[in-house]
Amino acid sequence: MIPIDQRIIEFIAEHHILTLAVSSDDRPYCATCFYIYLQEPNLFVFTSEPDTKHISEMIRINNFYGSAAIALETKITGKIRGLQITGMIRKLKGEELKIAKKEFLKKFPVAYLSKLYLWGLEPEFIKMTDNRLGFGKKLIWKKNT
Repeated sequence: MIPIDQRIIEFIAEHHILTLAVSSDDRPYCATCFYIYLQEPNLFVFTSEPDTKHISEMIRINNFYGSAAIALETKITGKIRGLQITGMIRKLKGEELKIAKKEFLKKFPVAYLSKLYLWGLEPEFIKMTDNRLGFGKKLIWKKNT
């Protein structure tokens, strides 16, 4: 696997909320989710109950392809940074679930108070816009390229 640019990894580590987007019946839907990132195996982990619109629709139509965005909110054009991600979403199981749960609870201890349904978004494409590198500068990562 081609390594992900360290600037992308650092940006991911600086944030904790992503906007997840899915589509069913030609109708897009997005949801904001807390996340952690497991660098090895390159997985965004988020929690969402199975009866939420985004998860239930994904299951209903058996389409687990999704996208996500993470953005730095700023009005200063020269500081704008953000990620757009596409990839497959899956419910975590087994050893992967055990590791993800431990790390998720470490970052979000309040989650001990609720039932965790952990999902993973395995990116196949990441695009980072980083205006600190020049207006509209993009860093691109693609899986298996």
